[in-house]
Amino acid sequence: MKALIGTKLGMIQITAENGRVLPVTLVKAGPCVVTQVKNEEIDGYRAVQLSYGESKKLSKPLGGHVKKAKVSPAKLKEFRNNLSEELKVGDKLEVDVFEVGDKVKVTGINRGKGFAGTIKRHNFNSGPKSHGSKNVRKPGSIGSMYPQKVYKGRKMAGQYGARKSSVKNVEIALISKEESLIGIKGSLPGAAKGLISIEEVK
Repeated sequence: MKALIGTKLGMIQITAENGRVLPVTLVKAGPCVVTQVKNEEIDGYRAVQLSYGESKKLSKPLGGHVKKAKVSPAKLKEFRNNLSEELKVGDKLEVDVFEVGDKVKVTGINRGKGFAGTIKRHNFNSGPKSHGSKNVRKPGSIGSMYPQKVYKGRKMAGQYGARKSSVKNVEIALISKEESLIGIKGSLPGAAKGLISIEEVK
């Protein structure tokens, strides 16, 4: 299984073998310790739960959950994979589980942008700006007389960003096992020092 949890550090440029300059996001990933292995017979599906980082104080339920793995994690995340029986509780995964050129899926919490209108949040068009129009950036009609309510999920102004976001099929361009660093081509969701997960594309 190829999966890791890490911390986004920032972006740099590296020069490829063909001379092209590539934008790369650096991630300090791992080491991650396996804290739980799920199987189809007991849990109904196969998955591996990984821990990342260190926490100063754990709650009693969480402390009991990770006691066998002998870790004090700051973050736990579950990865579903058909090859979960290869791993057991206590196994450690580091950046060398990936190779340069691997295609991965990266998930994180994107930047929060506060309260935003429909033009910025949902890419609505603006209204006319001349001839006395008073509907420049308004959302327009939000419903009809029947059923006399606003349907759930209607695109309106509201909190924008600060949600889980994924980028698929991005390529690993750099791996440094000594410093536990992975360089991934392009930009990744989230701000610097934010937690992200990296897993192989199935």
